[in-house]
Amino acid sequence: MDFFNRLFVALTELHPTHPMFVHFPIALTGAAFLFILLAYWWNSSAFEQAAFANIALAAFSTIFAGITGLMDNIKNYVGDAPNAGTKIILAVVLFILTTGISLVRYRNPEMFRKGNRVFYIASYGLSFAIALVLAFLGGVILYGF
Repeated sequence: MDFFNRLFVALTELHPTHPMFVHFPIALTGAAFLFILLAYWWNSSAFEQAAFANIALAAFSTIFAGITGLMDNIKNYVGDAPNAGTKIILAVVLFILTTGISLVRYRNPEMFRKGNRVFYIASYGLSFAIALVLAFLGGVILYGF
């Protein structure tokens, strides 16, 4: 029982919560971009569906990463973490972009086949690029630059 008590304290009080959630949007946008590129290369609807699933999950996970980021910024940096304003703006843009891709694709399942492929693929790439910039700025907070 002591193990579970220590684990609970470590997860809720000792360690910041943001690092536990922040890796999901990064990985999911990267996977989505990879799958959409494979879908384009092999003209595969299965890869496009995998890209859609990953980008939808990225939109969902961005909510938790953003909330925990705000909480940790307030708790650990008294709201004054380096680049906090930039990270908040980029996180909102990432959420809007991934949610927009997900909703448009959900309402139009044939978008990859009949829509503007270049714009569709570029939106996946842009979401991954934003996630990478957010990751870099998070590293700046921890390790400096």
